[in-house]
This record gives sequence, structure tokens and C-alpha cells, in this order.
Amino acid sequence: MTKPSNGREPKKHTKAKKNTAAGDVRIIGGQFKRRIVHFVEAEGLRPTPDRLRETLFNWLLADIHGAYVLDSCAGSGVLGFEALSRGAAHSTFIEVNPAQSHLLRQSADQLRLDATAYQIIQGTAEQVLTQSQLVHRRFDVVFIDPPYAQDLWQPILMALITQSLINTDTLIYLEADKALEDQLIQLANTLNESMTAPHQTTLKTIGFDCLKQTKVGQVVAGLYRLSSS
Repeated sequence: MTKPSNGREPKKHTKAKKNTAAGDVRIIGGQFKRRIVHFVEAEGLRPTPDRLRETLFNWLLADIHGAYVLDSCAGSGVLGFEALSRGAAHSTFIEVNPAQSHLLRQSADQLRLDATAYQIIQGTAEQVLTQSQLVHRRFDVVFIDPPYAQDLWQPILMALITQSLINTDTLIYLEADKALEDQLIQLANTLNESMTAPHQTTLKTIGFDCLKQTKVGQVVAGLYRLSSS
């Protein structure tokens, strides 16, 4: 093959390497509809699928406006950002991965969110919820969709209850790869056996009421409320 006149080898036309270090997910409703938020591709980090997210926010249609929301295992933050897009007053994001926490701040900046509309805290939810750094001490809507294999929703729920961060009006979204009813009964029994007297004055006997439930592929999702007698 003849070399070009400058003596250099001709450039080979190769495809640009795909960036496998990050992904993105689209907000599907509200004022930020079609806007993109980003996430790192880390083990266990998987944004809630569009179809399931649409179902969830249809469930929350009458309750999301003006709500104080907790995205307890934020990941991409799409649930918390979607809530803000649809009229929530405030979203608290808890994320353990430092790189993803940075992306959450970038997403908030790109959406031009007012600083008073959100809080991003780096750490594990079960630890953060026992600390005093939360701006809001009672949540109207809580999203709990941790990495499925770790069953973190149980210690997260326990922390929310024992720290009085939720009550019987709070809507709790749980997402897992298996049915949760048996584990919820066990968790309620554990809480009822361990609750101290100050908590028992407000929640005497704890249970969980399932308000809505669906299954998408292998993912089971439900909307719950605490019940007490």
C-alpha cells in the first residue's frame, strides 16, 4: 500500500470505544420529563425500569405533590428526581458509592434544582438514618430498592421505624427479586418484641399493610403502609 506523501501511515478508522464506566436513565414524567440522569456501572446498581417507575408514580399520583421524599439507596437517584419532577417538595438521597454521590450532585445541578429542594448524603442508609444530619425528620414517601442480594430493606425499615422517621401515613415503596410478605411479618414480629416504651406510645403493635403490588419480570414491587393497633 502506498504511503501518503507526508510519510505517515494512514489512520485506521476504528469505532470509538464505548464508555462502560457510566450509564444514564431518563426521567419519564413531570417538569423534567425526558431529562437524563447518570449513574456509574457498579455491582448492584440498577435503576428502576421505566415500566415499573410509571406504575409506581401512578400509585403515588394523589400523594406525591408537596411530599417529603427519601430515596434511601439512591443509585442514579431517578426515583428521587422523578418525585421532584412530579411535584414533591423535597428529596433526600442517600448513596454509599462516592463516585455516584458526585454524579447525583451533577444531576441536581443540571436539573437546576434549588438547594432547598434536595439533600445528598454519602453513606449507608442504615447508618445515615440513625444520625442527625437529615434535614427532615419525618418522610411522606420512602423508596427502598437496595441491591437485591443484600436484603438491606430490612435494616433500613427498622432504622426508619425506630428513629421515628416514618409513621402510619408514610407510603413505603419496596422493590426486590422475591415476594416480601413473609419477611415483613418476621420484621414486624422482631420490632414488636424489641420496641422500647417511648416508641410503643405511638406504634403499639406494628404491622405492614400492602396497598399495591406488581411484578415486572423477576422484580416484585409493592407500596406499603405501617399499621398499628
